Amino acid sequence: MKNQLLTGPYYFGMKDLEVFKKHFIQENKGKPLFLIRFENITGIELTEFLDLLRTEFYSCLDLEDICFGFHYLEKQNILLMGISPLFEWDIEKFPNIENSVGKFQQQCLQNKIVSFHFGVSRTQSNFISDNEEIFAELFKSSEKNLNDNLVRWSWTYYNKANTYISGSVHEAMIQPTVIFNPKDKTYSVKGGEVFLGGGAYIGYKDLINDIPSDQDINRIELLILEKLIIACEGAPGLLKFNISPQSLIDTFSQNDRVDRLKKLILSKDLSPENVRFELVEKPYDESKFHLKDVCHAFYSHGMSFAADDFGVKSQSHQIVLDLGIMIKEFKLDPISFKFKIEEDQIKFLDNLAFIDYCKRLADNREAVITAEAVEDFDTLNFLMEHQIYQFQANILFGKMTVTDYKRDFDLLHSIHEDVVKEVLTDKILSEKQKKVGNLFLVASEEGLI
Repeated sequence: MKNQLLTGPYYFGMKDLEVFKKHFIQENKGKPLFLIRFENITGIELTEFLDLLRTEFYSCLDLEDICFGFHYLEKQNILLMGISPLFEWDIEKFPNIENSVGKFQQQCLQNKIVSFHFGVSRTQSNFISDNEEIFAELFKSSEKNLNDNLVRWSWTYYNKANTYISGSVHEAMIQPTVIFNPKDKTYSVKGGEVFLGGGAYIGYKDLINDIPSDQDINRIELLILEKLIIACEGAPGLLKFNISPQSLIDTFSQNDRVDRLKKLILSKDLSPENVRFELVEKPYDESKFHLKDVCHAFYSHGMSFAADDFGVKSQSHQIVLDLGIMIKEFKLDPISFKFKIEEDQIKFLDNLAFIDYCKRLADNREAVITAEAVEDFDTLNFLMEHQIYQFQANILFGKMTVTDYKRDFDLLHSIHEDVVKEVLTDKILSEKQKKVGNLFLVASEEGLI
């Protein structure tokens, strides 16, 4: 493999930036990309330095699965080296490119071959951004990293978050949405909300804690969204993904990006009609683009929206009014139904009025109401008495891997309400359900279905 690479056409894009972008970015969609920036190269001719990179530096990488190419910015005397896997790198064996360049730099200085400064950047060659955006991100980050290295006199530490985001591993968790059918008195799973986690990270907050403060969080959200969609390849049912209104506005204000997202969804054997975006409750700026216009581009492709954390103190009411029929689901915040009538009758009556208000909003949009975080059977029963029949709650299901969800989806239907009541009201069975987090599995193991 190494000999094939060393004798191959490695000069693509050396003089032509557009050719470099095409080979380095366009042809590596979905793969991690590294851009190494070499500046102040002294003591050696450029062609000799290229040969060193293709031999000595390549040995430092100790990788078989790798392709690379070069571009030279003559006026600035900057050499760019692009690196990407031919196939894919396992997350556990992900190469430490920064460390390898640092090792190569030290060897060159010790042997008095060449001196240079370097900066390394990385990102996913994601499906939504175009070549120009991705290259600009890499170029800017490599310059920052070079300046950081000059200050610290060391190469960049191996960043776990960047490794996960840039890596090819696709993992996700899903919490199923359970629907009660009042006609036949049965519960079934029709889809669920998809979360980051299940491997390198426990969840979104765990990842965000590893993201440096100077990073573009909107871009991070986009990369996470793509990774979750890819992880759901071939998954059945309605799949729901969280996104902040600001990220939606900033990322998808251009319709061609929405078109690219639809192509990604279709390429993963998913239907746009089965994709729903949950708009999380965060402030946003509409000075340049209106949220309604951005959402309409998605809606025209069959995708829909949910109002997340919708409650009596929610700030999402304006979004609901603005988006109209594009809102197809209200995720009812537990603050709207967690109360005891004997403790606070006013709150009880206020919440009843709010639930009635939600039902009218939902009926006007042909939308559904999903109660989140229901914690006990009495509350579940109360909600059904008031015609709330859809739930995303740990007493029924906790998070499971998307792999398990796809495997078991056909089994997660038609469990009778008597069985659910028995599991949730029996002390031993309810404790088991809390540990297992899968009501269908507990009922099956106990011989109830």
